[in-house]
Amino acid sequence: MFLKVARFILRIILRLIARVELIDFDRVPQTETVIVVSNHLGRLDAILGYILIDRADVIMMVAEKYEKAALWRWVGKKLDVIWLNRFEADIHALRETTRRLRQGGILAVAPEGTRSPTEALQQGKPGAAFLAAKANVPLMPVVLTGTEDRAVKDRLRRLRRLNITVRVGEPFTLPPMDRQNREAFLTAQTDEIMCRIAVLLPEGYRGVYADHPRLQELLVEREG
Repeated sequence: MFLKVARFILRIILRLIARVELIDFDRVPQTETVIVVSNHLGRLDAILGYILIDRADVIMMVAEKYEKAALWRWVGKKLDVIWLNRFEADIHALRETTRRLRQGGILAVAPEGTRSPTEALQQGKPGAAFLAAKANVPLMPVVLTGTEDRAVKDRLRRLRRLNITVRVGEPFTLPPMDRQNREAFLTAQTDEIMCRIAVLLPEGYRGVYADHPRLQELLVEREG
């Protein structure tokens, strides 16, 4: 009930403050288990996920810093979020997330782990690759533009609506975990995930992956 009421209120607010263009959003599954991986530009990103994904089984991992604030701690409890310590290998959070994925649901995660100060892609962390391989579920890249904290503050201060674009890519799967070479496996698959995100972004947002060989392959495939 809390989620339904929160979505209703937030959707009204979103219509008032933003124009949202959804591209290929029908690719987001209504029932199947999937991990949504996205870039992370601003605080609005996670809220958009809850507003736009019309499912009750959303799994959300939230940075531990928000748990310190009473309001966010209360909201997190109502939404049953998983608190994640971004600065160490949070085994408890990974195990709980894997358990929920195996029961079914849609997980939204930003592999970068934090908002990008440059507004372009930073180096991805291996958590998303680990979860996808461990739980054996597909990944779906989603990219956002127009949610940069800088742009949001500037436009709202001048009473101008935000222009937000959400683009959804095709789902893909990772190979089984290579337990003999786990670190190399996770590094390679994290690059795969980040390049699948990068190919959906405008050139200026691709950051550290702009010259990655795998991204160049994906660009050629897309043009073909």
